[in-house]
Amino acid sequence: MPVVKENYDVCIVGAGHAGCEAALACARLGLETILFTISIESVAMMPCNPNIGGSSKGHLVREIDALGGEMGVNIDHTFIQSKMLNKSKGPAVHSLRAQADKADYSARMRQVLQNTDHLTLRQAEVTELMVENKVIRGVKTFSGAEYYAKAVVLCTGTYLKARCLYGDVVNCTGPNGLQAANHLTDSLVENGVEMFRFKTGTPARIDKRSVDFSKMQEQFGDERVVPFSFTTDPESVQIDQASCWLTYTNEETHEIIRKNLDRSPLYSGMIEGTGPRYCPSIEDKVVKFADKNRHQVFLEPEGLHTNEMYIGGMSSSLPEDVQHEMYHTVAGLEHAKIVRNAYAIEYDCINPRQLDASLEFKNIRGLFSGGQFNGSSGYEEAAAQGLIAGINAAMQVKGKEPLILDRSEAYIGVLIDDLVTKENREPYRMMTSRAEYRLLLRQDNADLRLTEKGYQVGLISEERYQDLKTKERQIAEEIERARKRAAEEARREAAARKKADTNDKGASETGTAAKPKSEPLDAFTMSKADRELSGSFVANRGKLPMPISGPYIITSRYGQYSVEGLRNVKLDNKGIDIQGKPGAQARAIFDGKVAAVFQLNGLFNVLIRHGNYISVYCNLSSASVKSGDTVSTKQSIGQIFSDGADNGRTVLHFQLRREKEKLNPEPWLNR
Repeated sequence: MPVVKENYDVCIVGAGHAGCEAALACARLGLETILFTISIESVAMMPCNPNIGGSSKGHLVREIDALGGEMGVNIDHTFIQSKMLNKSKGPAVHSLRAQADKADYSARMRQVLQNTDHLTLRQAEVTELMVENKVIRGVKTFSGAEYYAKAVVLCTGTYLKARCLYGDVVNCTGPNGLQAANHLTDSLVENGVEMFRFKTGTPARIDKRSVDFSKMQEQFGDERVVPFSFTTDPESVQIDQASCWLTYTNEETHEIIRKNLDRSPLYSGMIEGTGPRYCPSIEDKVVKFADKNRHQVFLEPEGLHTNEMYIGGMSSSLPEDVQHEMYHTVAGLEHAKIVRNAYAIEYDCINPRQLDASLEFKNIRGLFSGGQFNGSSGYEEAAAQGLIAGINAAMQVKGKEPLILDRSEAYIGVLIDDLVTKENREPYRMMTSRAEYRLLLRQDNADLRLTEKGYQVGLISEERYQDLKTKERQIAEEIERARKRAAEEARREAAARKKADTNDKGASETGTAAKPKSEPLDAFTMSKADRELSGSFVANRGKLPMPISGPYIITSRYGQYSVEGLRNVKLDNKGIDIQGKPGAQARAIFDGKVAAVFQLNGLFNVLIRHGNYISVYCNLSSASVKSGDTVSTKQSIGQIFSDGADNGRTVLHFQLRREKEKLNPEPWLNR
């Protein structure tokens, strides 16, 4: 019987987040590429949460963008709310998360695919691999059509022998009721591929018209939106944002769940697959965290053109009647109308240890794999793997070396290394804690880390590459300016210390305190009151207040340190530098007496004696105390200088001494 036969450079199986990135990478590199999907309507579908990014996941999206992928650009065009997470922590863990309009996200990605040269989008179920002598030759579809290719990338997601479950109801479908792919697993097994059975799940969707938002806390996006893509104009993403909402489960919710655990497929034995530890169902939360009397529930809009809302934090596979009862106990959801039931989905995936770091199967040359099919979870993890698998499929066809990212270079490197080298018996989720180089792998420097690699591969344009070079030069120039500024500050500090020593010497010789001093007198003799004050000061070690009012950050710590970007340049900090907001006040860390107030280069320095301990406050624009004044804990002693030539930078230099012995102030302060 005649069948369709076609030839391509690369075949991509599956058009989820992994498949889209793989197909775009191959086509943009000039290879004739065909992308198969169960349904055209499912391209880049978001079957679970309606957001892109999040803690560590935002890093992945930025890295995908830096390498020339599409996910960051796509969400920048289709988001409805954006927030930078973890802003109260250091920049290493800052991570973007954007709420997506699901329909728009999928539609735009499909449009990009359909308008990309060298790329063919085809609706068909791939059922068989064509393998000869451990080398991939192409794929066959359910109709019998044969598609020959030099490389194949499998990105089947959660569709292989998928079935959806809630209570006693079992539907042999993929996510969102779409057709499952029931035949490819057999071909994989025949070719010696080891398969796993994994499970994930999703919460119900409800009609927002039935929600009482007055009982919930409104969650807003950032006032100033930061785009995901380094190519997106920041002004273009300053939009009116949709709100999300926060509410909580309660003991009534938990009691309903506990009473019906035996009806959950998770606990009845109906589910065969292993679920994700770090994205538990509400049943798991109630059982595993029995001491918690409530759990967070986020209501997130699925888009601007639908009334459906996603109930984040309450995924479930409980029966339909229990779901209705359970959701209705949550504040604001008492009269909620369910549009789609929550369900668990289990599916076939591979043991990823069968892959090389290039994401090529060790035993089948030319066959690559990416996404949830590799045993991971999450849209972002899928897209990252799909991009690398697509790039490396293209590199192999072109006869070039594969792109392999080290753990020290990228979160993507951590993700892939973990998958292909470590035992993985549950859906893998990216987390910042998995990245041992996370202090270096910030989301804001992904372009500096990876754009050149994307350029070398061929996915980054010459214009974008030159923009990167310009940015690198600007950073180098700023580092040099900072180095010079640090050197000048060190010179000034040395001059100040020298002057202070001279003042001390003069005071010792004359027996007077006519000149201000920055070091204690050699001949200082403590009285009984001084000894008591010293004892009290020592007793409060670790409890002393910060010497600056308002919010602060320590910018330079005690001791020797290197200047970033400059080798063999070390500075010696005799104290700590604390940056605050303009208008910040220096304040006494303990009761004491002002030993000296003097000016250096137009700025005030204040020394306060606490028995035989001395606290030193430098870089003040004004002083509100004078030598001999008695001060109390937290008393303001002057305003810290704000440098108008440096964007109002307000820095207090603070030292602590025991007579002439310099101490590290940080262990003494209550931070």
